[in-house]
Amino acid sequence: MPRKLLKRYTPDPHTVRNHRHLRWLAHFLADPNLFHMNRRSVSGAFAAGLFWASIPIPFQMIAAAMTTIVVRVNLPIAVALVWLTNPLTMPPVFYFNYLVGTWILGKPANAGDFHMSLAWISSQLHAIWLPLYFGSFVVGVIAGMLGYIGIRGFWRWHVVRQYHTRRHRQRHI
Repeated sequence: MPRKLLKRYTPDPHTVRNHRHLRWLAHFLADPNLFHMNRRSVSGAFAAGLFWASIPIPFQMIAAAMTTIVVRVNLPIAVALVWLTNPLTMPPVFYFNYLVGTWILGKPANAGDFHMSLAWISSQLHAIWLPLYFGSFVVGVIAGMLGYIGIRGFWRWHVVRQYHTRRHRQRHI
């Protein structure tokens, strides 16, 4: 079952609440829904994690964690999914988001000669910020919706498959 696989790789709620850096958040982390492994909680975590992974902001994990606390979905999964946009994948993901933003806004995709440096980003930010963030928001919403629907469908398919396997075994005993 997906629940068993996910539980194997997620931290224990007691360990998270009692972590020395997170003790001051223990009141917020006391909600058991933040660590439940059910279809609603995991699919909501996928939606939150994929959305925040698409948004180019610092500390995406904190935004994902706050979202999971508010909507009461699985915290470890949402925070882990934010790492889909890691330093290796950020440039192509955010460039794609920029292209989506320029396409939707009807602007030409003109960011000048690209150089991966802080100086280039600060000099071009005035020209790219609107398409980048608008495209990131659109891609984030779509990725979150697809993640939510995909996980709910996969979970349902897996439960039905397990049910049929159990019935098949019982008939042949």
